[in-house]
Amino acid sequence: MANHKIIFVNRYFYPDHSATSQMLSDLAFDLACEGYPVNVVTSRQLYDRPTAELTKAEDIRGVRIFRIWTTRFGRAGLLGRAFDYASFYLSAFWVLLRSTAKGDVIVAKTDPPLISVICGLVAVLRGAALVNWIQDLFPEVATELDMKAIGPAMPLARSLRNWSLRRAACNVVLGELMAQKLSEQRVDAESVRVIPNWADGDHIKPLAPENNELRREWRLEDKFVVGYSGNLGRAHEFFTILRAAEILRDRDVRVMFLFIGSGAQRVALEQWIEAHALTNVLFRPYQPKEKLGLSLSVPDAHLVCLKPGLEGLIVPSKFYGIAAAGRPTLFVGDPDGEIPRVLNAVNCGYAVSAGDPEGLVRHIEALKSDPDACRQMGLRARTEFERRFSRPRAVAAWKDLLDSFGSEKAAESSDSSYSRTF
Repeated sequence: MANHKIIFVNRYFYPDHSATSQMLSDLAFDLACEGYPVNVVTSRQLYDRPTAELTKAEDIRGVRIFRIWTTRFGRAGLLGRAFDYASFYLSAFWVLLRSTAKGDVIVAKTDPPLISVICGLVAVLRGAALVNWIQDLFPEVATELDMKAIGPAMPLARSLRNWSLRRAACNVVLGELMAQKLSEQRVDAESVRVIPNWADGDHIKPLAPENNELRREWRLEDKFVVGYSGNLGRAHEFFTILRAAEILRDRDVRVMFLFIGSGAQRVALEQWIEAHALTNVLFRPYQPKEKLGLSLSVPDAHLVCLKPGLEGLIVPSKFYGIAAAGRPTLFVGDPDGEIPRVLNAVNCGYAVSAGDPEGLVRHIEALKSDPDACRQMGLRARTEFERRFSRPRAVAAWKDLLDSFGSEKAAESSDSSYSRTF
């Protein structure tokens, strides 16, 4: 076990339920449970409620939490979001500077963007190790999503980001394609480690549709349900899915498309559905965490979509929950992407190109017409989940990484002729 302090930095943490918060909360609490000294520097806000006023400092389940001051404009406008980011940078720098000691490990996530630069500067000043836990690659994601405001600052943002990547003791990425992107930026391959995100396989388990109370409550017992669960964000390609729903509306009344969640594209999706009279599409809000196992087992098959240009910049983490629930995945995007490679290797789903609704329809019809094949795909997904994407496996990989810093420190102190400052 590492004897140095581990300081995680991310804008959201427990009790927030956003994706980055949940991953960080799982890891921080699991490490603390095993005796690791864990601190978290985060904001006082919730992802969907920027005016929330969480406690400034507290200990929860062995994790020491510092919730710093920031502005509270929220996600509605780019200018307000920029002020929220800037205030987080300043407050985080001050708190980290005061609380970080030599030999500590600062783990920087990617919300807000470029927080790794602030953490890297503190690591240099305090003699700490920097670990970047990369959920997405900014500013490339902003460019792909056509966020014009970042355009003039792109070269500077990339230069600063690359400085933080190259001076880090380790860069943790979510997949092999993301590792390739770092290689293209001349980041030392020795500093890159692939640790996928995960789902809680104890809470999310395969459940037969006929035993699912939510399926009955939503009156989907006699339907073949194609589900999408999670953020309806700008990174996702929904047109192919909506066109497939339009085709199937007139071809098979038993197929129902279920969207669980919300996000930036929710209103546009609802408008398109209304304009095209898609009676085979149902929306439901985000479900409480305690019902996640139920909600993920409502669909017979799940949709995952990603704009092709974002491959290697983002890995859709919703796949891990789908696999834990024992359901096949229908991927829409780049057929040679990170998730399609898993689907093809394990035969636990299908991938179609963005813009190919007929191909998506063919796969949906194939799964619906062969329930046993659909079920077997789901079982293979669960087996692969347990082999590669479970929470205990991810935590074990993180422990191995964090313990290596303690080993390096001990080796350095035993050799007076060799010294290293992270």
